[in-house]
Amino acid sequence: MGRGRVQLKRIENKINRQVTFSKRRSGLLKKAHEISVLCDAELALIIFSTKGKLYEYSTDSRIEKILERYEHYTYAEKAPKSPDLESQTNWSQEYGKLKAKVEILSKRERHLMGEQLESLNLKELQQLEHQLEISLKHVRSRKSQVMFDTVAELQRKERGLREQNKRLEQELKGKQKVNSIMQRDKTVPSPPLIAEPQPTLNTVLPRKGKWRWPCRGSCRDSG
Repeated sequence: MGRGRVQLKRIENKINRQVTFSKRRSGLLKKAHEISVLCDAELALIIFSTKGKLYEYSTDSRIEKILERYEHYTYAEKAPKSPDLESQTNWSQEYGKLKAKVEILSKRERHLMGEQLESLNLKELQQLEHQLEISLKHVRSRKSQVMFDTVAELQRKERGLREQNKRLEQELKGKQKVNSIMQRDKTVPSPPLIAEPQPTLNTVLPRKGKWRWPCRGSCRDSG
């Protein structure tokens, strides 16, 4: 009898489970490398162990590129699809409308620039002239507004500078006044000392309760 098919189930023994994981992981990575080389296939392989450890393999240097490609592919597959014929018809009509609008806008732009006017008749030229006059009116109005705003801004700055100069002038006058007072205090002379009067010949001198008159030559006491 031949060998029966082995039933796949979780390995209960922790050590045996870890050994089997390591062997199968190596074999899987080897197979992924072989299929990428032999078949020129692009693939990405991601494995998480029971402990949460990451093992990965990709044919590109960055596995993120393959994952982004996968996301774009799945998004396109999930998008609703319309019948091919109807879709092509709608796209063709839409393309024709957009192309006509672009041509009209391009021709109008050239006319506004003064180019390719030979194909215009008198009525079209009058309409173009009227449109240019309206545009010129808007340009002049905007120009006047910008000039007005510029002048107003300059006047505001001028007022600010005047106020600043006024404050600086007041501060300078205050400092000059303080300096003048300090200089004046330094130059004020001290009050003169008053000398005591010296006795003269005509001065009456007191002497032990008597008055002595100054005299020349021989003198005698009075009284």
